[in-house]
Amino acid sequence: MSKSGNLIAMSVVCVALFGAAVNASAENCGWDHDHCRRAEVNTRLDAQNWRIDHEVNRGQISYARANQLHQEDRHILHEERLMASADGGHLTRQDQRILNHQENAVSRQISW
Repeated sequence: MSKSGNLIAMSVVCVALFGAAVNASAENCGWDHDHCRRAEVNTRLDAQNWRIDHEVNRGQISYARANQLHQEDRHILHEERLMASADGGHLTRQDQRILNHQENAVSRQISW
């Protein structure tokens, strides 16, 4: 299989795993939607960290750039924890929107 074929296959697997993780967390939370919001944010952070590492391994981004992106993700994780602690361990919809907006900005910086 060619490099582009491998990339496409790995992209499909990554998207499928991310979707399964989000769906599983949504099914397990019942009426506790706040918990689901937190799980969704953290699942996205995990997926982005994997993508960053994958791009370093492919030689598409430098170690220095990867460290910057990981630092941005750590900042988002820190904010998520602060927001959750302010609301009894849960995220509000507004918190989730803010964090997702920040994750989207980091995601756009990761080449695919």
